[in-house]
Amino acid sequence: MKILKAEEKDLEEILQVQYLAFNREAEAFNDFNIEPMTQTIDALKEEYKKYIFLKVVNAAGKIIASIRGYIENGTSYIGKTLVHPEYQGRGIGTGMIRKLEEINQASRYEINASVRCPENIKLYERLGYVRFKETQTENNGFVYLEKINDWH
Repeated sequence: MKILKAEEKDLEEILQVQYLAFNREAEAFNDFNIEPMTQTIDALKEEYKKYIFLKVVNAAGKIIASIRGYIENGTSYIGKTLVHPEYQGRGIGTGMIRKLEEINQASRYEINASVRCPENIKLYERLGYVRFKETQTENNGFVYLEKINDWH
């Protein structure tokens, strides 16, 4: 598995993988208005100005996964972690989170997940993240998790 820094030219392909990765959740809850499904290329380009984007490519050079994050006020915020459905369950998400933590070293890390995706929450907890807040929107709820970096 190759985890590389994504370039702006990769954003179109990352957005396509994002749609595929979040489609299962959208279908399961009959809610295609979730932000990962409605995000535009222009919005993604805006995020690219602030976030570090990583990508995972397969042997053919196709992007199969991506993660993004940024540091603000001593906290490394980890954004969308997405893996193409055909490649899920193989440790790619775990590898990307660890790589982003290594690049964006901070005293605290924060990540969130939809309550609709307990498998993502369990993954983050296995990586040492602890729940500290839950929020509720009209159609969904979110769990916020943090990890304190003792060695930083």
